[in-house]
Amino acid sequence: MSEWNQMSNQRKPNRNGNVAVTPPAKRRVSSTAIFALAAVLVASVGAWWWAWKHVGASTSASPTTEAKTSNRPAIESDFQNLKGRWRRPDGGYVVDVKAVDKTGKMDASYFNPRPINVHKAEASLDRAATKVFIELRDVNYPGSTYNLIYEPRRDQLRGIYYQAALQQSFEVIFERMR
Repeated sequence: MSEWNQMSNQRKPNRNGNVAVTPPAKRRVSSTAIFALAAVLVASVGAWWWAWKHVGASTSASPTTEAKTSNRPAIESDFQNLKGRWRRPDGGYVVDVKAVDKTGKMDASYFNPRPINVHKAEASLDRAATKVFIELRDVNYPGSTYNLIYEPRRDQLRGIYYQAALQQSFEVIFERMR
């Protein structure tokens, strides 16, 4: 091999006399790795969302237990923890539950901050969850509804508010006023 060819295979000094170092080869991320990472991310978000949406539902109860609890008649004491004044922390919205009978019919008022007509208010038992449904019918409230679940550990009502005039749903929380 000639001397010229041997030099071309070696590192050559640049104008300043320094030897140029070639950068290491760039690593490519395979599309399979990107797909796998995306799948894990989507699965994680989906699992979190599912768990959040099913708060209050009993996953440990057997099918026969679930059937018994969802079909059993309501006992008045099951609903007594709903009595009181509840406030949404995101505004001046207040639900005042004065009474709940054994069938779940509620004597409730709603304020924003002025009184809004409550067309229907009822509580029900579904598995281990105590549910609350409130329908408003008034000016700017043409059938707006609250579908809430009572969370005894936090002493909160959580759920969805459907604003009928805007045809939009919002996640809401009511905290007991002390």
